[in-house]
Amino acid sequence: MKKQIALLSLICTLCGCTGTETTVIADKPLAEIYATAYAEFNDENYEAAAAEFLKAETQHPTSQWAPDALIMAAYSYYMDQDFAGAILATDRFLRFHPGHKDAAYVMYLRGMCYYRQVSDVRREPGMSAYALQQFQTLTQRFPRSPYAKNAENKILILKNYIAGKVMYSARNDMARENWPSAINRLQSIVQDAQETVMPAEAMYRLTECYTAIGLPEQAAGYAKMLETNFPDNEWTLRLKSKKK
Repeated sequence: MKKQIALLSLICTLCGCTGTETTVIADKPLAEIYATAYAEFNDENYEAAAAEFLKAETQHPTSQWAPDALIMAAYSYYMDQDFAGAILATDRFLRFHPGHKDAAYVMYLRGMCYYRQVSDVRREPGMSAYALQQFQTLTQRFPRSPYAKNAENKILILKNYIAGKVMYSARNDMARENWPSAINRLQSIVQDAQETVMPAEAMYRLTECYTAIGLPEQAAGYAKMLETNFPDNEWTLRLKSKKK
């Protein structure tokens, strides 16, 4: 019984109980939370900084500084390589502040969260597809943004990465003599990845595939396509050296 009375007394003290009345503890002033958040950020305690910036946004959602607090929370998570946390913060920002002047930056930061998680071509390229979609959306919505040019460069890198993944799988198909699968993959590169460095090799590999299954006319067609479109490419030179 004494323990229960002591516990009740502690709760009342924390909640500000006076008799039957209960007062709610006020939120900290925004300036105080911001000062703590930036102190943590400057000390590279990014996880703690993100928590404080989120506190500033959730406790003072109507403040003019709420969007900036979300941006700093997202960036703090990003610096801490907590990309999931950063993506959640950017999602919240874009949901509540879609027309904000810094929306383009937040979209770029979100894209970078996916981009930083892209692995080598031998692995599943899921993150590359998410990053590509984010950067493409950014360039479409904010073509004049200072982040658009950088996003365009990332788009080209990602397209090459994705085409490289397809090429890697096609080479594996060829090694296993799974010619139909290899041909389908290589043709998709020729048709859909023309902005990348992969079409020349794809055409060269297609000549090998069609030769292997006894279709010399199709092989010759891709050889001609390779020589016409990439006359000085290394794969064209390799093809010519095989003909000698």
